[in-house]
Amino acid sequence: MDEEELQSAPHDLEAEQAVIGAILFDNEVLFRIGESLQPSHFYDKVHGWLYEEVTSLIHKNALADGLTMRDKVKTHAGMQEIGGVKYLATLMANAGTSANAPEYARLIRDLSTRRDLMRIAQEITQDAKEPPDGKSGSELLDGAEEMIFNLAETGGISSGFEPFSQSLTGAMEMAASAFKRDGGLSGVSTGLVDLDKKLGGLHPSDLLILAGRPGMGKSALATNIAFHVAKNYKYEEQNGVRKTKSGGVVAFFSLEMSADQLATRLLSEYARISSSSIRKGEIQKNDFDSLVDAAAELNEIPLFIDDTGGLPVAVMAARARRLKRTAGSLDLIVVDYLQLLTANARRNDGRVQEVSQITQTLKTLAKELNVPVLALSQLSRNVESRSPPKPQLADLRESGSIEQDADVVMFVYRPAYYEKEPERNTPEHEDWQIKIAPIYNLAEVDIAKQRHGPTGRVELTFEPAFTKFGNRDTTGGHEDSQH
Repeated sequence: MDEEELQSAPHDLEAEQAVIGAILFDNEVLFRIGESLQPSHFYDKVHGWLYEEVTSLIHKNALADGLTMRDKVKTHAGMQEIGGVKYLATLMANAGTSANAPEYARLIRDLSTRRDLMRIAQEITQDAKEPPDGKSGSELLDGAEEMIFNLAETGGISSGFEPFSQSLTGAMEMAASAFKRDGGLSGVSTGLVDLDKKLGGLHPSDLLILAGRPGMGKSALATNIAFHVAKNYKYEEQNGVRKTKSGGVVAFFSLEMSADQLATRLLSEYARISSSSIRKGEIQKNDFDSLVDAAAELNEIPLFIDDTGGLPVAVMAARARRLKRTAGSLDLIVVDYLQLLTANARRNDGRVQEVSQITQTLKTLAKELNVPVLALSQLSRNVESRSPPKPQLADLRESGSIEQDADVVMFVYRPAYYEKEPERNTPEHEDWQIKIAPIYNLAEVDIAKQRHGPTGRVELTFEPAFTKFGNRDTTGGHEDSQH
C-alpha cells in the first residue's frame, strides 16, 4: 500500500492509548482483555512495543507501571521521539476506564483485521493484473485463499500446527514427571488409591465430569479431592517461578453451597466431628478444641473458594486466570456444579445450547491454563426408574454436549441410599439391618468414559457423618473396557 493509503487505513490512536493507559494504571485490566489482543494489532508501532513490554512484565508476575517502565522507555528511540517518559505519564493520566478497556481492545483488533484485509485485497488485485512467475488463475486463487485463511486463523484462538518434535518433548516431560513421582502418576493425585490407578491422577488440560443424583455425595467427593490436593501442596521455585512438586493450588467454584458450609464440611472431615453436630452446636469442649486445632492447621492450605451463585462461565474463567497469576500457580479447578453456571446464549437458544457453550468454555479453559477441570453435573430422574438405579451416560442432563466435550465422565453411586430404614423393633428392620450391613459404607465410582484410559468401577468407602470418602481394603473394581 502506498503512503497515502496507509495514512488513511482504518485506525484509532485514542483507543490504543486508552488500552495501554488502563493497563498501566491497573494491571488486572490485561486479564479482562484476554490474550486475543496482540502487539501486531496496534496501528502505531510504538504502541505495539509498549503493549508487548507491559504484558511481558505482567505475565512474569511483575508490576507494570510508570516506574517499572521508565528505564525501558528511556532506551527506546521511538518513545523518545514522541515524548519518552512524559508520554508514558500522559497515557496513565488519560487512561480509559477499566470497564471500557475490553471494548477498546475489540475495536483495535477489528481495525487491524480491516487493515490486513485492505493489504491482502491490494496484493490480490496486483497479482491478478500481473501474475508473478506466470501463475495461472487457479494458482492465484489458491494463494488468495491461503492469505485469507491465515488471517482468519491468527485472529482466532487456534495456534495452528506445531512440529511433532515439540509435541514429543511435551509427552516425554509428562512421562518423566510420572516416573519421578511417587506412585507413577502423571496427573494430580486424588488421594483415593484405586481411583488414581484407573485415572492416572487428574491430568492437566482434561475436563472431568463427576455426576450423580442428589444424595449420592458428588459434592462431598469433589470436596474431598480438592482438600487432599490443597493439603498436600509442595512447590519449588525456579527463576522466581513456582513449580508444583505435589498436591496443588485449588480453585473451588461452589455455586450451590456457601463458603462457610464448605469450610464446615472440611473441618468435619479433618477433625472427624459430625458436621451436623458442628452446625447445631452439639459438641463438647474437647471437640471444640479439636476444631480450633484443625482450623489452625488448615488455615494456610491453598484452597480458594468462590461461592458466587449463577456465575457466568466467562466470569468464572476470568477469575481462574487471575487466581493463577496472583497465587503463582493453579493446579486444579472444581466447579460445583455446571448446570448452575450461565452462558451468554442468544434468546432463541435452548438450555442444551447454553450447556454446550458452558462445557466448551470449561474444556478451553482447561487447555489454556493447562490444569484439570473437575465439573460436577446433575442427572435426570430416569435413574430412579432403573433397578438398581445405577446411572448411565444417557442420564446426563443435556448429555450430548457434556459427554462429547468431557475427557472423563464418572458417576458416583451409593446403594445404601436407596435402602430406606423401616420402623425400628420390627421384623422388617431386622431384615434391613442384615441387608444394609455390607453396603452401609460402600460407594462406587463408575468411570463410564475415559479418553486416555480404561473404564470401569472403583469401590470406595463413605462415612456419612463426616461426608468423607476413603480407600477400601480391597484392590478395587474390575476393568470393564479399554480405550
